[in-house]
Amino acid sequence: MSGSRKRPVWIIVLVNFVILFLIVAYVYPPTTSAACFIFSSTDCTLTFHRQPPALKVPARELTDGETISQVVISEILRTSPVESDNPKIAFLFLTPGTLPFEALWAKFFQGHEGRFSVYVHASREKPVHTSQYFKGRDIHSEPVVWGQISMVDAERRLLAQALLDPDNQQFVLLSESCIPLQNFDYVYNYLMLTNVSFIDCFVDLGPHGSGRYSEHMMPEVEKKDFRKGSQWFALKRQHAIITMADSLYYTKFRYYCKPNMEGRNCYADEHYLPTFFNMIDPGGIANRSVTYVDWSERRWHPKSFKPDDITSEFLKNLTSIDDFVHFTSDSKRVLTGPCMWNGIKRPCYLFARKFYPETSKKLTLLL
Repeated sequence: MSGSRKRPVWIIVLVNFVILFLIVAYVYPPTTSAACFIFSSTDCTLTFHRQPPALKVPARELTDGETISQVVISEILRTSPVESDNPKIAFLFLTPGTLPFEALWAKFFQGHEGRFSVYVHASREKPVHTSQYFKGRDIHSEPVVWGQISMVDAERRLLAQALLDPDNQQFVLLSESCIPLQNFDYVYNYLMLTNVSFIDCFVDLGPHGSGRYSEHMMPEVEKKDFRKGSQWFALKRQHAIITMADSLYYTKFRYYCKPNMEGRNCYADEHYLPTFFNMIDPGGIANRSVTYVDWSERRWHPKSFKPDDITSEFLKNLTSIDDFVHFTSDSKRVLTGPCMWNGIKRPCYLFARKFYPETSKKLTLLL
């Protein structure tokens, strides 16, 4: 009709565009966590997947071993993880014998049956277990020597056993001196609702970092890629499988990262996984551990806590730390940064070490 007002065409086009955008976003929800929560009708926290890193154009011709390794790792990263109706955390205990904090861990696990698995690698003597959660959970074990590749072998042995259960989705390495800092539900959600592995990884330019590098690792491992970190990891299933699949880089560290080699003391458990994952999937790791360790004394071993150290205030302080600290072997360099979880600054630590066995009774009362 000649008397009616004409609606501007641009408004109609804009409205149609917005409607089309919302429909597409709903049907094909974004994979970033924030956008997914806005647009998706599904449970985003369990389904979003980070895109695997694109294959880099090599600066040199790769060896046959590197090509094979790159293909295998790329395929694993590009394959969506198998969904589990009952996702569990596998707790991997690396211990010389009996676990002094078994009662404390039993208290931590109680009431959460079916949401976790326990595996114990005892390198010296068969443990005496007092808790139902640990009885029958010992795996085939071999002797472990501190600083030797046997430490990495024990880690891989634990991972292999835990991977046999398809419901295990997260894999946490713990020692006999480790304790839980948070309750089970907090730990479960912290690990399950993120898509990275917590592998400690940093550059140490000092004598006990890059100074341990051997040129025998060339060409596969260059000095610029050499990293250091605490061995106490929390791996997602994809990364646990990749660790099992690797032979190329593992072999380099088996033969060329060991004590008393060419005047260097290189410890594979401090360098293998940080270097490996920094090379193959740097965006898939948090570059920090979720296990607190006090290296402030800058000695060969971290500080061990005694009964007099254990107070409610001390434990509260550990659970509230939200910045990580890396003490390098270069006395002038201390690396710090915020502990990020899904883009949000959160407390860093779920577990802590090293605690003397004599602290067990006090810790059980306070935690």
